Formats: sequence, structure tokens, C-alpha cells
Amino acid sequence: MRGWLAVKHSGEEFEELVVPMFDEEWEKRREGDEFAPSLGKVPILWDGACVVWDSLAIVEFLADRVGKDKYWPQDESACGMARSMAAEMHSGFANLRRELPMNVRKTFPFKPISEEVRNEIERILQLWAQARARFGGSGGDFLFGNWCAVDMMYAPVVTRFITYSVPMPPFAELYMKAVLSHPDVGEWIDKAQDEPWVIEHYEHEPA
Repeated sequence: MRGWLAVKHSGEEFEELVVPMFDEEWEKRREGDEFAPSLGKVPILWDGACVVWDSLAIVEFLADRVGKDKYWPQDESACGMARSMAAEMHSGFANLRRELPMNVRKTFPFKPISEEVRNEIERILQLWAQARARFGGSGGDFLFGNWCAVDMMYAPVVTRFITYSVPMPPFAELYMKAVLSHPDVGEWIDKAQDEPWVIEHYEHEPA
């Protein structure tokens, strides 16, 4: 989702290739030359002879290509915080990822979550609140006012909170509504409904 949102935001034309993951065929394909040198890590961006994988790397590649201001806040302090938040999302929150896997085609009733996941959710809400308080008042409903790369990085988290009916404070509900109302996010979720396969591990309520 993050890589797709980043490419869509660039305004450049692109062709999307979707592959089913985590089945036997995928394990064979990812070890071949088709996805080299990423070894099957997705998303992957091909631009001629250039191969870029990893969502944050794709964001930065596109920012170099079409302009940093399209992806990051112009204010230096805001940009520094946005980059830090994106990097923390990129490298952290492992318990949330594991215990509340992403599935935009399901909604489950809320169930008690582990202390580790609860702590990570609290950290995310702290980051959202600080960004909105410090830089969100400049116009727009996103973390730094206008839609930017950090919102793309947290968009999958927004969908997880919806899927698992995680209770949110009012300010977070407003932000999540803004993310889900963004046309690029809406288009990606609509496309997901049409995929002909499922990943069974993600189709069940968490224990």
C-alpha cells in the first residue's frame, strides 16, 4: 500500500503488477531472477534499469525525481519530524504488525490486545497528537496539514485500527477519517476488494 500510494502521488504514469504472496509458487518466484535483487521484498519499483525496493526507499527515490516538496513538509522542523516518524513506522511496531495483520476486506469486533501492542498503539497516538499539535494547524486534516509521505507510511496502520475495531480518541478518529477519505487510499482499498485470492492467515480474528 505504501509504495503504491507513493507512486500514485508522483503524478507519473505507471503500470502495476500484482502478485499473490506466501504460497508455494511465490516462494519459488522470489528466489529467482524475476525479483532480483530484492529477493521478493515488495513493493518493488522498476524504472528502466533502476530497481528500488522498500517503501521508504521508493518515497525518497520519487522525491528526488519529482520534488521533495511533493512528499515532505517544506518547513525544516516539520520535515525533520515527518522523516523521523516515517522512519520509526518503517522500522518499528513489530508487535502491532504481527498481532494485528493488515486486512482491508475484514472487520472484527474489538478484543483485548497484548500489553506490547497497547504500548505501540499509545506511541503511535502520541506521535499523531504531537504532529497535529505542532504542525497540523497550517491547513488540511493530515498529520502535517497537507497529505505527505508520513501519512502514506501510517495509512496501513489506520486500516488495521479499523479492521480490529481498536478504540480511538476523537482527534485520531478525525485523522483516520481524513486518511480513508483520501482518493488514493480509497482507490487502493477498492482495488483490494477485487483480488481473487486470500491469505488464510489474515482471514481470522486474532487470538
